[in-house]
Amino acid sequence: MQQQTIVTREEWLKARKAHLRNEKALTRMRDLVAAERRALPWVRVDKTYVFEAPGGRRTLGELFGGRSQLIVHHFMFGPGWPAGCPSCSLEADHAEGALVHLENHDAAYVRVSRAPLAELEAYRRRMGWKAPWVSSHGSDFNYDFHVSFTEEELAEGSIYYNFQMLEDPKYQHSELPGHSVFYRDEAGQVFHTYSSYARGNEEATGAFVYLDMTPKGRNETEIMDWVRRHDEYGTAAEGCSSAA
Repeated sequence: MQQQTIVTREEWLKARKAHLRNEKALTRMRDLVAAERRALPWVRVDKTYVFEAPGGRRTLGELFGGRSQLIVHHFMFGPGWPAGCPSCSLEADHAEGALVHLENHDAAYVRVSRAPLAELEAYRRRMGWKAPWVSSHGSDFNYDFHVSFTEEELAEGSIYYNFQMLEDPKYQHSELPGHSVFYRDEAGQVFHTYSSYARGNEEATGAFVYLDMTPKGRNETEIMDWVRRHDEYGTAAEGCSSAA
C-alpha cells in the first residue's frame, strides 16, 4: 500500500469532491453502456441444446422456467475436476443472494458447466448453493458460446475468446468464464442477446466493489490471486481466474 498524505478535514473534502466528479462520470458511462447493451441486436438460437438437470434432461428453452429472460453463468468446472473454479465460486456466492430478486423480475439464473451432473451436485452441496445448475456434458453449448476449448485448439496455441483470437498462455485453458443472456418470446423462440467474458464479468461480484473502496484495494499480484472458495480461506491459493 502506498504511503498516503495526511491532511486536514477541509483538504480531504476538497480532494474527495474532485474525485467525486470522476465517480459521477463513471456512473453516467455505466448507464450509457447498459443502455447500449439492451439495444444490441439479437440472434435466434435454432440449434437444440439439451442439458442434464436434477429433474431430468432439459432444453435451453426449458431452463427459462416460465420467465422470458435467462442469465447463464458459464461456470468453469470441467469433467473430472476435483472442485469448481475458485473465482467462479466467488461469483456464485454473490448470485445466491440475488436469486429471489432476479426471479421476481422475470429473469431466470442458471449455472452451466461441462462436468457431469453428479460432480456438479456434489460441489453444490459442499458450497451450500441453491441456484439451478445443469451439465452441458456431451453438448456443443460450451463450445458454441466460446467458454470451452478442444485439445486440438489448445495444441494450436490460439483460441477464440472474448470476441478475438488469443495466443497469450494465460488464456490457454480447457475452460474459461463467461455469462450469456437469452430471451424467450411468447411463441417459444429463444434468442441470444448478450455474452461477456473475462473481466467483463466483474460487475456481478460485489466483493470487488467493496474492496475497491478500501485503502488496500484488491491487494493482488496476479488477478484474483487472493480468491479462495468460501470454505478454504487460510489455505494455499488454487489458480483459476478471469484475466483481463
